[in-house]
Amino acid sequence: MRNPLSKIVVDIQPSGIRKFFDIVSEMKDAISLGVGEPDFDTPWHIREEGIYSLEKGRTFYTSNAGLKDLKMEICNYLNRRFSLSYHPDHETIVTIGGSEAIDIALRAMLDPGDEVLIPQPSYVSYLPCATLAGGKPVIIELKAENQFRLTKEELLDAITERTKVLIMPFPNNPTGAIMEREDLEDIVKIVKEKDIFVLSDEIYSELTYGKKHVSIAEFPGMKERTILINGFSKSYAMTGWRLGYAVGPAVIIEQMVKIHQFAIMCAPTTSQYAAIEALRNGDSDVETMRDAYDQRRRYLIHAFREMGLECFEPYGAFYIFPCIKSLGMTSDEFATSLLREEKVAVVPGTAFGECGEGFLRISYAYSIENLKVAIERIEKFVSKHRII
Repeated sequence: MRNPLSKIVVDIQPSGIRKFFDIVSEMKDAISLGVGEPDFDTPWHIREEGIYSLEKGRTFYTSNAGLKDLKMEICNYLNRRFSLSYHPDHETIVTIGGSEAIDIALRAMLDPGDEVLIPQPSYVSYLPCATLAGGKPVIIELKAENQFRLTKEELLDAITERTKVLIMPFPNNPTGAIMEREDLEDIVKIVKEKDIFVLSDEIYSELTYGKKHVSIAEFPGMKERTILINGFSKSYAMTGWRLGYAVGPAVIIEQMVKIHQFAIMCAPTTSQYAAIEALRNGDSDVETMRDAYDQRRRYLIHAFREMGLECFEPYGAFYIFPCIKSLGMTSDEFATSLLREEKVAVVPGTAFGECGEGFLRISYAYSIENLKVAIERIEKFVSKHRII
């Protein structure tokens, strides 16, 4: 029998995020700080709208690109928050989470051999999605001394004649890094000069602390060359509703809708009705959750510094990225031993790229009570393994 499998797919490594969590699920009294999922329930008024849509029998397909009312609310939101103007019919698509939007955007834009610049550490889907779309991933290694922000020097060093797309993963998973306006100004100049397109993953745009998120699409000349991706999972605690969206130039969105049409048909109808309610009346919910995350963020920064571990201050998302190089272990060794000895699961930094070696991703999308118990266990582990 011939090999039934695609070599491209076989060569893609499975996500490093999930490695420990099958073990955790069967380990008594274990605490997981590894999954990027809010511990809040979806706000009741949003759930209620989803329930009401079912009671009204709204169980039909929507149009491929999504409900008109939802696309209008997405455009209203982007205009209200970032002064960005998009057409709901021609420049907007509703997707199965932000992950589908990443996938179909790259498939719509790449020809075989086109290079995709991927700053790392970053979300695990970018590299395999670029590969599956026929692109060639080119890694840009972000550095702790730059607060894991992308610099113009790093970008220029990575660009070649085959470069077509730059992925901008900010606010960043796993580091919590952000790009401020002055950081983006340098990147914008290069992107326009080199005629590159940008895929800007802004799923954590509402979760920034003390610094308002700035979208690269806001800059003159950038809306025409940017696919902006966002969704409802993180900001509104709607992970299981599986709903995201992308906005961008009509010529690209049209092709994304075509792929989405054949692969998916449309996003879940119930989720779309709930998302309309989230965008219309969910600002106070986002603020409440953001304030809680900020409290947890400040607690963890202090706790790790008290342990003597280097930890730069993250200003976005809900992750902290402490450095454990002083303990003489690899990230994988630390995470494995911590789980075995203290029953706390964290994610090795290498799950997000090789340059994540020496770091851990710890999510603070968990209650402060759970975080305090976990920190006590981590502190015990660090004290036991500290190099004297």
